[in-house]
Amino acid sequence: MQVILPVAGFIIGGVVTYIFYKTALKNKCNNLIKEAEAEAEVIKKNKLLEVKEKFLNKKAELEKEVTARNQKIQQAENRIKQKEAALTQKQEELQKRKAENEDLRTNLEAQMRGLDLRQEELAKLQQQEIAKLESISGLSAEDAKERLVESLKEEAKTQAASYINDIMDDAKLTATREAKRIVIQSIQRVATETAIENSVTVFHIDSDEIKGRIIGREGRNIRALEAATGVEIIVDDTPEAIVLSAFDPVRREVARLALHQLVSDGRIHPARIEEIVAKVRKQLEEEIIEVGKRTTIDLGIHGLHPELIRIIGKMKYRSSYGQNLLQHARETANLCAVMASELGLNPKKAKRAGLLHDIGKVPDDEPELPHALLGMKIAEKYKEKPDICNAIGAHHDEVEMNTLLAPIVQVCDAISGARPGARREIVEAYIKRLNDLEQLALSYPGVNKTYAIQAGRELRVIVGADKIDDKQTESLSAEIAKKIQDEMTYPGQVKITVIRETRAVSFAK
Repeated sequence: MQVILPVAGFIIGGVVTYIFYKTALKNKCNNLIKEAEAEAEVIKKNKLLEVKEKFLNKKAELEKEVTARNQKIQQAENRIKQKEAALTQKQEELQKRKAENEDLRTNLEAQMRGLDLRQEELAKLQQQEIAKLESISGLSAEDAKERLVESLKEEAKTQAASYINDIMDDAKLTATREAKRIVIQSIQRVATETAIENSVTVFHIDSDEIKGRIIGREGRNIRALEAATGVEIIVDDTPEAIVLSAFDPVRREVARLALHQLVSDGRIHPARIEEIVAKVRKQLEEEIIEVGKRTTIDLGIHGLHPELIRIIGKMKYRSSYGQNLLQHARETANLCAVMASELGLNPKKAKRAGLLHDIGKVPDDEPELPHALLGMKIAEKYKEKPDICNAIGAHHDEVEMNTLLAPIVQVCDAISGARPGARREIVEAYIKRLNDLEQLALSYPGVNKTYAIQAGRELRVIVGADKIDDKQTESLSAEIAKKIQDEMTYPGQVKITVIRETRAVSFAK
């Protein structure tokens, strides 16, 4: 009995515990199911919201596309309507012109018939006048013709004698004309660009922050750069630009290249500036020699002393009245070769003398001697031939000309330096002279347009055919020529061509 009671109590406790655990487990499962259902409901709502949002976005995008397409269609319709309106207007204009042309055609036909009748009347009157003249003079038409031929023969003989005298005078002037022909042919066969040099160089930078680094603390970097290069560096409010000012182009080029290397490297301080400037000077010296070599090779000139080659290279960084000196020397050399060939002389010697004629302008020490004499002394120093040295020294008449090369170099130097547009001091006067030529001709009544061509050597004047007849064109040309002679100053001569033309325009449909 004592054993049964504990066992029964244990069994009853186990059963109660099992029932309690099962009930708790069931409740827990029910809670988990409810939570899962609630979470699923939330996820479901979120997904529905996302889908709805995507749907709305897609709908908005489609509406934008439809609106854009509608706008394009509307624009296309507007363009088509405008084109239709323009075509309608053109069609109306064409109909008007067609009607006007028909009227003109009718009027012209009537005028032609009237002219035919008048010509017939004139022919009858002419026959009547001839008959009257024959009866009055007592001569037939054939006799009158014979007498007229005899008088014309005598007049022709007199004119022939005057023509012979003119031909004799023309023969005396042939030499002058031939010389002018050679000069003009030489100018036309040599065409080079002319570079106008300035006293400033603009150095472009990526941003204005670099300006502060170039100036440095209390301006020490810019002072070091100016002291090393001898160039005035202007840093102002100009965006992304620094101005380098100096009369010497070599100094400006050294400063420009040094600034470029310093800005690219990023290290800007006085010691680095001096190092870079020294390096750039050496590089520029090598480039000067390379330019001199390339110039002599391009022109086919050989055997020059290395120092002369260096002087030629330095011409690239020199200017004369705004004209680049190397470009001027090359142009003069080519002109000399062409002119020497025309005259039967040695073109290679002439080209050599033309290239070297201004070497006296290059030395930095600038002695008191004129540049022609200094250039002659330099050429003699480096063993150039006497005729080359004489051509260099005589191209400004400082020494006497001993060879035919000297006048050729002098003339070609003048052609290159004094031609319109070559140098700055001449170009403004040249442009003003051309404008004055055109305005002078425009001041005459009946003139529609004027054009000064061939550097002012020819003036073409276009007149209205309804305002001036053929005889008046001749007198107008002479009047304009006389007025130009009296009121203007110009080199050589100016040809005045007056053009009168009548245009009839019709359309084939």
